[in-house]
Order: sequence, then C-alpha cells, then structure tokens
Amino acid sequence: MSDNEATPAGEDIDGFFTTARVSGREEAVTLTTEGFRSFLHPLDSDELEPWRDMTYERFTAERQRNEFLQSLLGYWDGLYAEPFVGVTADGTVREGLFPLPDDGVNAGAPVAAALAFLETLHPEQRRRVSYAIDAPDWRGWSNPEFVFHRNGVRLEDLANHQAEAFLAVVAASLSERGAARVREAMDLNEYLGELTGLTNVMNSRSYWVALYGTPSTDAPWGWQLYGHHVCLNVVFVGGRQVIAPVFIGGEPALTDTRPPLFDAREKLALGLASSLTPAQREKAVVFDSVLDPRMPEGRLHPADERHVGGAFRDNRIVPTEGIPASELDETQRGLLREIVEDFHLLLPDDQRALTMADYDAHLDETWFSFYGATDGSQPIYFRVQSPVILAELDNHAGVWLSNKLPARFHVHTCLRIPHGNDYGKAYLAEWNRRHAASAGGAAPEREDGE
Repeated sequence: MSDNEATPAGEDIDGFFTTARVSGREEAVTLTTEGFRSFLHPLDSDELEPWRDMTYERFTAERQRNEFLQSLLGYWDGLYAEPFVGVTADGTVREGLFPLPDDGVNAGAPVAAALAFLETLHPEQRRRVSYAIDAPDWRGWSNPEFVFHRNGVRLEDLANHQAEAFLAVVAASLSERGAARVREAMDLNEYLGELTGLTNVMNSRSYWVALYGTPSTDAPWGWQLYGHHVCLNVVFVGGRQVIAPVFIGGEPALTDTRPPLFDAREKLALGLASSLTPAQREKAVVFDSVLDPRMPEGRLHPADERHVGGAFRDNRIVPTEGIPASELDETQRGLLREIVEDFHLLLPDDQRALTMADYDAHLDETWFSFYGATDGSQPIYFRVQSPVILAELDNHAGVWLSNKLPARFHVHTCLRIPHGNDYGKAYLAEWNRRHAASAGGAAPEREDGE
C-alpha cells in the first residue's frame, strides 16, 4: 500500500484539493515504487466526467463558481493591484544590482521572428496581442488550467500557421535545449489532457501569448506565454535578456517513455543535499519533511503548497533560510552552480553566461535550503536565493491525479529575479534613465505607476 493510499484524504476544499496536501503530519511522506498511472482516475469518474466536452471558457466559468477559487482569485486580484516592487528578502529593494552594458543591442533573430508573427495576424488580432513595454498586464500571468486574465490571444484560437509563427518566436529567443524543455512541458500538458480525456481543456496550445513593446534590436521589447504549467516572461533590454518570472511544471512530469522533466535538476539537488556534513545538514535542511508539522502558519498553501514565487507573488518578502554558500566546500558550490545554471537553461548561451556571472558575483550572499530527506526517499522542496536569483522546485500533491500527498511525478519550478528585475523592470528603468539623460529630459513616468 502506498503512503498516499494509507493516508486519509482530508477534508475536501474545492473538489480538486483537500486539506491533506497542507496538513502537517509527524509521519514523513515517503515515496513508493508506484508510478503516476496508479493514481489515474477512471475516465467515467466524478472527477473527470463532469468536464467532458466543455470548452475552456465553459470549464473556467464552472470552476470559478467554487467558493475557494473565488477567494483565491480575489486575493490574486489584490496582489495584482499593488504597485510593482519586486521580490525581496526583507522588504527593501537594493539598487545598482543590474547595470546595463554601455552599447548593448538586442538579438536580431527574436526580432525577426516576432515581426514575422505579427505579419500573420489580422488587424484585430494584432491589436489584441500588442501591449506597451511597461504595461501592467505583464503581471497578469497564471499557471492553472482555468483562465483568469486573458492577455493577448490564445494559441489554440489561432490558425495553425499563426500559432507556429509564435512558437518560432519562442525558439528564436531561447537556447536550443531551453526551447526543447518548454515544448516538452507544453506536450506534457497535452499528455495530461489525453490521460484524462480533457484535451479541450489541457493541450499543447492552451496558452495565452502577447508581445510587449515593438520588436527591435535598439529599443526594449518582450513576449509572454502562459497557461497550465508553462509561464514565460521574456524581455530584451539594451543587450541583456531576462527570462523571469518563469513557472514550469508537469502533472505527470514524465510519460511512459520520457524521463521526468527535471530529473537532472532533482538529482543535482539530492546530490548536494546528501553530500552535506551533519553540521551543514543542520542548517540546510530547514524541515525534515515537505509536510513537517513544525512549519509556521501560512507556510503551506492549498494551491502553491511550498513554492513562494508563483503567480502574482511579484512583491513577496522571502527571508533567506538554509545554509550560506560560503559554508559549502568547493565541490558542493559546484553542484549548487550547476543547479542554478539548469534554472537558466532557457537563456541563449551568451546571455546565460552573463547571468551566471551575476550569480557568481553574489555567491557570498547565496543561500540553499532543502525540505525532506536527503536520500531521495521522500518528496522534496529546495530553494536557491541570492540578491539576483530566487529559484525553487517543489513536489506537489495531485490535482488531476488522485495522490492526496506530494509525489515526485508532480513538480512545480519557479524562477524569479529579486530586487525589481522580474519582467526586466530594473533594466528597463536604467534604459529609460539613460535615454532621458541623453535627450536632456527627465525619465518618463511608468504607465503602471512603478
């Protein structure tokens, strides 16, 4: 019998979530040899059948009738209405962390791909997909399968050649391996739709896409793609490229033939955690289990579980925890750097090198925290945090699968740039200052009041 089967289901929250996923328990959540197929609902079950043949809009309308979701979306709206500050460790934004190169220009291939995409659109589609570079709509992304904000256009509502043209923008903007990872996560969403018989709700094109600014090698611009388990915000400013916030996950995060989406990253984290000395482990392992009853009130959330950098968390205060990198040995710091580099895999090689140089410059202010057993016998959560990165991976309980407790086959990952450079906003502010100074005027007001 698996741990998930042996544990009471908990009280129902909204028909998808139960209190078991956020209830502390003295007994650790242990993994078994059972795969995700052991937790598939029958296609004619009450969990799946009611949603059969619904459009994504009807599914959204039905889901949002739920009291728990109404409360969650109301809370998200409140966060969305806040002026942007950025993620910090103590509520204070540090200045001067993100200087732009003196004569940087944006990569040309993404510009050409974006202009080609715009050419495929009808005037009304082009109007809907286009936003100002500093529009507040950047912050409207979310990762559930139901629709909340509707930024731009939805890939599945476009003609095939139009959708492929936007996916060419994604490919031109990312590294080859990074683009493959994004497409794999989108394909896994379709796989989940096939497993549940709900491809009308979850498929490889159930994502909203938008462009911000005018694609240019000289002026700032960017694009956004978001939907179930894949959310990317990509910005080009003065020769630097930002990919943050990023949310990528999967349920299941593997298939019968594909390895887990973040297998290498989890192995690196477990390798680092298992290498810790007893003294190091005392600091790094913040909680012995992902449902450790010693977690403070509010640390677990029914939707986010443990991750702190998800949708609408743009201004969250996240105190550092765990062990500072300065207390790791050279081999351990190397493992930590590999983890960070994997989080930045989406960036093209030249931009990843620049971003890793930023990470290296703040190594003495970098922290690693870990929840769970270090031998791979339990679900895990870990976070890397410094002034220039907040990166985390969390194993989750089931939403469309029936496991009531976290399992390795449902994973969420988040990447943010603290101190105001999510969405490239710190770079954009610097770019505006420079161009206002060169023009002999004051920096322009931000449209969103930031």
